[in-house]
Amino acid sequence: MIVVRIIMNVLPEKQKEVMQTLLSMIESPEKDSGYLSYGIFCDIEDKNVFNLISEWKTREDLNDHIKSYRFSVLLGTKSLLCEPPQIVIHTVSHSEGMEAIDTVRRKRT
Repeated sequence: MIVVRIIMNVLPEKQKEVMQTLLSMIESPEKDSGYLSYGIFCDIEDKNVFNLISEWKTREDLNDHIKSYRFSVLLGTKSLLCEPPQIVIHTVSHSEGMEAIDTVRRKRT
């Protein structure tokens, strides 16, 4: 699985415009092959900082998305930002769920 985090520090007067653009991008992400999830999060300390987090089945699926029109629209918002977006791509080879928490908590008691 591939996880992408994009941090956008938006100009205060452009916050609404960027949010509308981000919302329009996630209306139908299932059109992208390999899409698992998208989420937009607002920083609780700075309402002008947005985090866009997406998950993809494979790197090839992400690469196709990066070449898409929708991703070009996202990159086009750079003139509405205080600084260039920060983009981090994580390759996840292993995931655990609640069973890991239960195992650790049982060891403690």
